[in-house]
Amino acid sequence: MNVLLLVAKAPVAGQAKTRLCPPADPIQAARIAAASLLDTLAAVRATASTIPVLAHTGRFADAEYGAELTAALAGWHLLAQRGDTFADRLANAHADTAAAFPGRPVLQIGMDTPQIGPAMLTTALDRLAEHQAVFGPALDGGWWALGLRDPRYASALRDVPMSTDDTGRRTLAALHGRGLQPAILPVQRDVDDWSTALAVAADLPGTRFADAVTAVDRHLLIGHPR
Repeated sequence: MNVLLLVAKAPVAGQAKTRLCPPADPIQAARIAAASLLDTLAAVRATASTIPVLAHTGRFADAEYGAELTAALAGWHLLAQRGDTFADRLANAHADTAAAFPGRPVLQIGMDTPQIGPAMLTTALDRLAEHQAVFGPALDGGWWALGLRDPRYASALRDVPMSTDDTGRRTLAALHGRGLQPAILPVQRDVDDWSTALAVAADLPGTRFADAVTAVDRHLLIGHPR
């Protein structure tokens, strides 16, 4: 059985999806983040033969839709993120997951790609069964997925600058430096700004994420200031 590792932060107003502001306000941005996380939690739970793990930071008690998120996390294995940098927190999340579930492959995703559903996750896990690693590049130069048959190789992430336009290239170089040749997954969009949020929402009618983005967009269209 594989482990699906989700790395996320509690969607607290002023601390989540701040690049959506403006035009969204901090509460609206946090609600969009919460909707994205809820959709992602549901996709992971709907993926067969996997162990769901959440490496988190922040307090869900303080988050938008905190009670609903807490209920959605029932049955998940929860890990607190640790480390001074995002790169360290990612590497430590893999290490802590490996310690909790030794010998199991780990596929890690984030909360910024609500378009990732069970079919895509299953495809990524199938590729991971055939390769030592899989890598999902993002359109902005980062990455949306990293799968490792041996999650100890995630220590390579510690030296990679995160949240830059060449994070993906540097991550691949770091993995190559450890002797890995990851299978490449389809490119996806991370939801980092308002235009991307609108584009992704347009492809996801009926989801929590699309509803949250549409609610903000309607609020703006009826004459409220951006």
